[in-house]
Amino acid sequence: MTVTVARHHVRAVVGVSVTFGLNGVAVASWFARVPAARDALGLDAGALGLLLLSMSAGAFLAMLTAGEVTHRLGPRRAAQVSVLGVATGLAVAGFATGTFPSTPATAVGIFVLGYGSGTCNVAMNVEAAAVERLLGRTVMPRFHAVWSLGTVVAAGLAAVAAAVLPVTAHLVAVAAVVAGGTLVAVRSFTSGGGAERGGSGVLKAWREPRTLLIGLLVLVLAFTEGTANDWVAVAFVDGYGFGPAAGAVVFGVFVAAMTFGRVVGPGALDRWGRVPVVATTMLLAAGGVALAVLSGSPVAAVAGVALWGLGTSLGFPVGMSAAADGDTRTAARVGVVAVIGYTAFLAGPPVVGLLGAHVGVLPALLVVPLALVPALALVPVLRRRQDHGSER
Repeated sequence: MTVTVARHHVRAVVGVSVTFGLNGVAVASWFARVPAARDALGLDAGALGLLLLSMSAGAFLAMLTAGEVTHRLGPRRAAQVSVLGVATGLAVAGFATGTFPSTPATAVGIFVLGYGSGTCNVAMNVEAAAVERLLGRTVMPRFHAVWSLGTVVAAGLAAVAAAVLPVTAHLVAVAAVVAGGTLVAVRSFTSGGGAERGGSGVLKAWREPRTLLIGLLVLVLAFTEGTANDWVAVAFVDGYGFGPAAGAVVFGVFVAAMTFGRVVGPGALDRWGRVPVVATTMLLAAGGVALAVLSGSPVAAVAGVALWGLGTSLGFPVGMSAAADGDTRTAARVGVVAVIGYTAFLAGPPVVGLLGAHVGVLPALLVVPLALVPALALVPVLRRRQDHGSER
C-alpha cells in the first residue's frame, strides 16, 4: 500500500511538472521570437506593445472564467481543453509572422494563445496546490521552476531557430509538442485536484480582503516578470546593439536565473518563511533592473538581468500557494488572484511600449523598481494560514 501511494505521488508530481514545463515552452517560444515578429510586421515600439496586448487580453479574459471552469471540469479536463487553444494560437502566430505576415492575424493567434495559457495556468496551479498538500511540504516554487526550465529550453531553441529555421516552422513544431505532451501528462493528475463539490465560491473569494491583497501583490510581481518576458530581448537589441539571437540569449539568462531561484527557493521558504524570503527577492529584482538599465556596460547589464530573474523567481508561485491555503474555495481563490495578477500582463506591454516610444525601451524598464518598492508593504499578507473557508 505504501509503495502504491508513493508511486501515485510520484506520478502526480511528474504529471504536474511536465504540464508546467510545456506551458513554459509554449509561452517562451513566442516571446523569444518577438524581435523577429516585430521586424517581419514592421512595427515600432508602441505598435508592438499594442500587439502584445492581444495576448495579455486573451489571458486576462481566461482568468475571468478559469476558476469556474476548473471548478466544474476539474484541473485535468480544464488543462486538456485549454492546451488545444495554446497549440492553435501558437501555430496561427507562427504562420502570421512568417509564411503570411499579418498583424491582425498575429493578434488573433496570440489572443488564443493567451486565453489557452491563462486557463491552463489556473488549472495546473490548483492541481499543484493539491499535490503540495498531499506531500506536506513546500513544492510549488519547484513546479514553477520547471515552467522556467521550459522557458530556458525554449529560449535556447529559439536562439538556434532564429539562425536556421523560419518562424512558422519553429512555432508550429513547438505547438505540436506542447499539445501532445500535455495531453499525456495530465492523465496522472491526482483525484485530489478534481472538480470540487458545491458552488465554486468565486463571489465569496472576491470579498476576502486577504485574497484581494495577495492578488494586488501578485499583480506587481507579475508585472516584474512579464516586463522581462515581453521586453528584455527587445531592450538589449535596441539599447545595447545586440542581434536577435543575442537578445534571445539575454532572455535565456533571465529565465535561467529565475529557474535557479525556484529550485533552491523552497528550502529557504521552509526555513525562514514566506515574508522575509519574498521581500528579499523583490529587493534583488529592483536592484537587478536598475543595474541592467543604468550600468552602461553590456556585461554588467546582463548580470543585472540575472539578478532580475533571481529576484522574480518566488513571488508568483508563493502568491499562488498563499491563495490556495486551506481546503475550501481553492480554485476560486487561485482564479481571483490570477485575474488580478494578469492585469499586469494586460497593462504591462502597452505601458512599457508607449513609454519606450518616448524614452527608449531600455530606460522604460525602470518602471519595474518604481512598482516593486512600494509593494513591499504588501508582503506580510503571504503569511501561511490553514483555512479561510469561514471568511465572509
